[in-house]
Amino acid sequence: MGQTLRPRPARAVAAAAAALIAVATLAGTAAGANLGEAEALYRAGKYEACRAVAAEAVEDGVWNVRWPMLLIRCQLTTGRYEEALQTYEAAAEKFTFNALPLRVQGVQVYRMNDQTERAEQEMVRIRSLIRRSIGRFMSKDSMIAIGRFLLTQDEDARKILELFFDKAIEADPTFVDAHIASAELALAKNDFQLAAETLDRAVRLQQDEPYLYYLQARAWLTSDRARSEQALQRALEVNPRHPPSLLLKAEQLIDGERYEQAREVLADVFRVNALEPRAWALLAVIAHLEGDPELEAFLRSVALSTWSTNPEVDHWIGEKLSQKYRFAEGAAYQRRALALRPDSTEYRFQLAQDLLRLGEEQVGWELVQQTQQDDPYNVVAYNLMILHDALQDYRILESDGILLRMQRREAELYGQQAMELLREAKGVLCEKYAVQPDKQIIVEIYPRQQDFAIRTFGLPGGQGYLGVCFGRVITANSPASQGASPANWKSVLWHEFCHVVTLEKTRNRMPRWLSEGISVYEERQRDPSWGQRMSPLYREMILRDSGRELTPVSRLSDAFLRPESSLHLDFAYYESSLVVEYFVERFGRDALNRLLDDLGIGMSINEALGRHSGSVAELDEDFAAYATARAEAFGADADWQRPPPSGSSTSPDAADVLASSPKNYWALKDAAAAAVASRDWSQADALLDRLDALLAEDASDGCATELRARAAAARGRTDAERKHLLWLAERRDDDLATYDRAATLAAQQEQWTQVRELAQQILAVNPLVPAGHRHLAAAGEATDRPEDTAEALAALALLDPVDPAGLHYRWARALAELDRPRAAKRKVLIALEYAPRYQQALRLLLSLTQEDRP
Repeated sequence: MGQTLRPRPARAVAAAAAALIAVATLAGTAAGANLGEAEALYRAGKYEACRAVAAEAVEDGVWNVRWPMLLIRCQLTTGRYEEALQTYEAAAEKFTFNALPLRVQGVQVYRMNDQTERAEQEMVRIRSLIRRSIGRFMSKDSMIAIGRFLLTQDEDARKILELFFDKAIEADPTFVDAHIASAELALAKNDFQLAAETLDRAVRLQQDEPYLYYLQARAWLTSDRARSEQALQRALEVNPRHPPSLLLKAEQLIDGERYEQAREVLADVFRVNALEPRAWALLAVIAHLEGDPELEAFLRSVALSTWSTNPEVDHWIGEKLSQKYRFAEGAAYQRRALALRPDSTEYRFQLAQDLLRLGEEQVGWELVQQTQQDDPYNVVAYNLMILHDALQDYRILESDGILLRMQRREAELYGQQAMELLREAKGVLCEKYAVQPDKQIIVEIYPRQQDFAIRTFGLPGGQGYLGVCFGRVITANSPASQGASPANWKSVLWHEFCHVVTLEKTRNRMPRWLSEGISVYEERQRDPSWGQRMSPLYREMILRDSGRELTPVSRLSDAFLRPESSLHLDFAYYESSLVVEYFVERFGRDALNRLLDDLGIGMSINEALGRHSGSVAELDEDFAAYATARAEAFGADADWQRPPPSGSSTSPDAADVLASSPKNYWALKDAAAAAVASRDWSQADALLDRLDALLAEDASDGCATELRARAAAARGRTDAERKHLLWLAERRDDDLATYDRAATLAAQQEQWTQVRELAQQILAVNPLVPAGHRHLAAAGEATDRPEDTAEALAALALLDPVDPAGLHYRWARALAELDRPRAAKRKVLIALEYAPRYQQALRLLLSLTQEDRP
């Protein structure tokens, strides 16, 4: 697929283009001081005062179309739709010349009075006015109005940007509304970078416009949440009653499952406009999420009460439900919206994304392609079609209702192992949670992080995500996409498949914290080294400031949305898993299954928890006590007071700290590390003994066992080094250096069972490097496991081997032992192509040839 954008035939756009190329600008009718003051009242949220001033100017007959437009704006904002209709009709009769902005505003006035037929008639008039404007002088206000109108007609967005919004900015770089229109268009097409750049310029022009900060909050939402929150806060500082900003704040509270707080914010919206359709639509979303379909239907009907055929209502509800992983319900709402407006590329594309995440790939990709053709400026659709073309070269493996899609080379290296793990996960977890998926599960593993991000989020980004599950579709980063320190891909797939099972059981009706908590908990059940475990840092976070870092269970989902750092995000996963562990220990696994069943029939999480564990408030309190006790038991005898940071003026050295506090964990750790580094072995041994006595189970970076391994290596004590490394290997799930060194030592001491186990651990982290395959091949040869040897050598052959002749000879021997003489003969012949005088290979070929004779 080429990168050239092929715009649709631009109907009205093409007709307007020639006239606009040479268009001049008019600064607009001089506004006068009173109009500027009235507009400032509107920006500050003093809508009633603004309305009174504007109404007086209109009644006095001031000849300036901006006065009735401002009055209509106040009336629409505050839900005075009938008054807006009266104001508009009087103004339309009075201002008959060059009143395009007023006419465009009138379409919304008619719609909000449920007069759709008159709105359609007004759009016909607008089209006629646009045609008559060709070749005439056109004001900058009219240019923006025309551009916005044509966008509602699904004209080519890029052409509109170039011919209307950009032209208006060129004519008057200080014209804020042109910057706003350009940013709105960029946001609608997911061009967040352009939107952010445009808004930065606009904010410098007008710093008291809350709508600019609201748009900034949206532009930064996916890439810089902190910056987005700052912009939203600024919008509400300028205008605490700003409906768009309040609605965005309510949406974010819904994202964090803080529904009561969302209702409170929506109440603030209703104080401005009791009929605001988007606010009623968000209440319908909350009702859906809380399992009240009757209330949901009623609230939707209220949202439609002023404009009964408003397609945006169903689009809003569906889009929000899809963000909550309710893709089936979201798709149903998008189909409703499309029934009202079949030509909407926005609704069609949202439906396409829903279907792709439901695993309905054929229809989903067709809709993406159609969207990209009809709307070339849609950045996400363009990205997805590029990825779609790349996916055609991927290899597909299918087994037991699972479709695994991988890049071909990676599929050859570890595709079968990945499929075996997925089948195991399906068997174990489906039985444990009494789930039997009735549709195919799709798993996609991407060697490029950018491709993973585009498939998952639609745009590049998403660094830090290892995998995402949408229900029956899993996307994951391969080790190749993660740099020098990849995560354990087996634990990632197990984690994500657990999401498949629990989302299937609950029909995607579960809070984020519970979904993540169960998946991390099940990681540890499968392999104790997988998933997060208690550590000195986690202990500190649980107990710091009387548990300030410990998020109440009722707000845990929010911890995933607004983490202070990557550490806090990791801690959210750990804390969620600890909640699940507490729940299972206290109430039993059957209670957990019944809880998920209740969520699946639409019961709210608070109601379901109340049935099986008491109230949410009780759960918050009991879990906090459980987590605190768990943390206090971790190194209970140690002094955990952190010394001042090294390098500060008040920083004592570790020896001084230990003199007054011999059990200080941090000082002991620093002193032991220093003793190992300086090769003061007697001092190091003594300090490490003391550290072990305080916290023998510590496997965190720089722990006592890690320091002992370093010391043993420096002293040439390989037995001790191997013992310490094996202890670490049992407790760490992605420590490649430890696995490789331990395997090397085990091979030297002919501990081949250990070599094999360590090789498997290496391959579970990175099968794209030779080390794990090399260890597995050697262990296979030493323990008479030719199947291991053949598998490992097959992988090594794909990794640019240093000695291809020797590799193929060994591979041939393993195949011969597996009684596969023809395959063995092919491999030995390849060995001889590399080294024609390879004596061992010649003898093996001779024996294979003799075996073929009758």
